[in-house]
Amino acid sequence: MKLTPHIHLSFNGTCEAAFAFYATHLNGQVESSFRYGGSPAAATAPPGWDDKIMHATLRIGDTLFMGADVAPESFEPARGFSLTLNVDNPTDAERLFQALAEGGTIGMPMQETFWAARFGTLVDRFGIPWSINADNAPAASA
Repeated sequence: MKLTPHIHLSFNGTCEAAFAFYATHLNGQVESSFRYGGSPAAATAPPGWDDKIMHATLRIGDTLFMGADVAPESFEPARGFSLTLNVDNPTDAERLFQALAEGGTIGMPMQETFWAARFGTLVDRFGIPWSINADNAPAASA
């Protein structure tokens, strides 16, 4: 059996900025983006939301993310999960952590752990929780 999670991120009006940021810093590409204005959902969108994102897709490597701006009265902050970036070396881990942490909140500063050369957690400026993990775990002490 293979489980493929459906990753759909909700934003409070910042989907376009978030996906552009992730595309830049995570070497991804926004594949599609549809706004509320001019769509069948335009009539139900909050006033002034014509330019907000009704649905967008972002590809990072082999993973496809979807996202949308959710009306303020329905928006709930992300919780109960984190997106994990596993990278091959500590330098990449540090770079990604610093980029995602800018304007966000650090949960666990980037550091060596018993399972990884570098690991850290944060919630980025768009409210999305991340874990950054650099494999190449240090040798276990005897």
